[in-house]
Order: sequence, then structure tokens, then C-alpha cells
Amino acid sequence: MLDYVFLIVGFALLIKGADFFVDGSASVARKLRIPGMIIGMTIVAMGTSAPECAVSVAAALKGSNTMAISNVVGSNIFNLMVVCGACAVFAPLPVKESTMKQEFPLSILAAVLLWVMGNQSMMIGRADGLILLAVFAAFLAWMVMEAKKARNQSGEEEIAALNGWQCILYIMVGLGAIVAGGDFVVDSASAIAESFGLSPTLIGLTIVAFGTSLPELVTSLVAAKKGETDMAIGNVIGSNIFNILLVLGVAGAVSPMEVLMENLIDDIILIGMSAVVWIFAWRKKQISRLHGAIMLAMYAGYVGYICTR
Repeated sequence: MLDYVFLIVGFALLIKGADFFVDGSASVARKLRIPGMIIGMTIVAMGTSAPECAVSVAAALKGSNTMAISNVVGSNIFNLMVVCGACAVFAPLPVKESTMKQEFPLSILAAVLLWVMGNQSMMIGRADGLILLAVFAAFLAWMVMEAKKARNQSGEEEIAALNGWQCILYIMVGLGAIVAGGDFVVDSASAIAESFGLSPTLIGLTIVAFGTSLPELVTSLVAAKKGETDMAIGNVIGSNIFNILLVLGVAGAVSPMEVLMENLIDDIILIGMSAVVWIFAWRKKQISRLHGAIMLAMYAGYVGYICTR
């Protein structure tokens, strides 16, 4: 019975935490005159990727990170197809031309880089991890330059809904609630699934993968509901870049990771799905409700594939 209580509490923490987190992040964007896309790709993406980063780094320190690549690639596919797709079904997501020419291709290139590294020696070694971290550092530097450029080009500073300390408090409390809520949901849902006799493998591919991506899902949905569509898209693209460059970079630098053939296949699927969504956005400068429904259907087909292979 407690598992069901914790499940409800977990979802409540996720929803309220995302509410605080988006409000705080949006206020920071307005106060510093930084576009919501950049805030979404940095502060929000880093916060919602915290569960994946913590799990992968802990696994690397224990020397048991052979599944780190599967977790990251699976999470990225979920972020792109389910998080973005669900947001689009809820409200069409306009995509800026600069996003289609810069950030979106970068997320695809990160997946391609991972495939090239893994295909060479079926390992992500320490040198590979350091290369991924170097690319991540360059990405952050680029984001800082873009933020400064946007700030210089903006007009008068907008009055933020929250003052400085309130922004920090909202972000910290929201992030803490998101992480705690995600833990509650994953643990309780896994226990409930086990009680129904589901296999640990199936639980890992479905419930745990869903649970670790809940922060991205809830935060992007709340952002879309509040009209912060740039932040919703930025969260998805930024999280996918963070997961490959930072999470796998740190994990690989700490302990070399074995690359399985399934990892390479899943990475190709991620690249292909990313290209499809990129084409959707490019054709109409938005991800429409129809596009969102197609993306959700594609993810359902992917889940069917991984459960039967």
C-alpha cells in the first residue's frame, strides 16, 4: 500500500517541483535578458539531467557502468519522441530558424560522435570520455557567448516576476522536488511492477527509463503550458546534448565502458528519429499536434522492438 502512496507523492513532487523550477528559470531569463531557449539548454537541461548524471557517475565509480550507454541513448530517444511529442500534442511548438540551424544539428552530431567512437573499438575509453568532455566545454562556452550576444541585442531590461533570491530559491526547491519525486516514482513503480511478476529487464526498459526522464517530461509540459515553448524545446535538446557529452564523458573518463551491438543500433535509431523530427520542424517551422502524435506512435513502435529483440 505504501508503494501506491509514494507513487502519488512522487508525481505530486514532480508536478509542483517543475512548476517552481520553470517559474524560477523563466524569471532568470527575463531578469538577465537571456532567451528562454538558452536557459532551457543550460540551467533547465542541467537540472533535469541530474538523475541520469548521478546514476551514471555512481555506476562508473563502482565499475559497473556497462549499461550507461543504453540508459543514455534510451533516455535521449524518450526525451525527443515522448517529451517533445507530448508537448506538441498539448500545444504546437514553434521552432526558431536559428534552433534548426544550430542547436538541433549539434544534438544529432553528438549522437553521431558517440556512434563513431563506439564503432571503432566497441569501447568508450578514458580518451573518448575526455574528448566528449572537451566538446561539452566548447558547447557551454558557445552558450555563454550566445547569452551575452542576446543580452547586448535586447532592449530595456524586463521586470522579472521574482527577485534574485526568489529565483534561486524557486530553482533549488523545484529541482530538489523534481529529483526526489523522480526517485519516489521509479522506486515505487518498480516495486509495484515486481509484485505483478514483470521481469527486471522489462522494468528497466520501461518504468526506470520513463522514471529517469520524468523531470524532462514534466518540466517541458509545464513550460509549454506556461507559454515558455522555447524553454520546453531547449530542455529536450539541451538534455540530449548533456546526456551524451557530459554524462557519458564523465562516466567514460572514470571507467571505460563496453559498447554493445544493441547500443550502436539504438544510437542509429536515435540519429534517424532526430532527423525525422528535424524535418518536421524545418518544413513548417513548428512541431504540430499531428507531428507529436506521429512521434509518440514511433516511440511505441520502438518500445515494442526493444521488448521483443
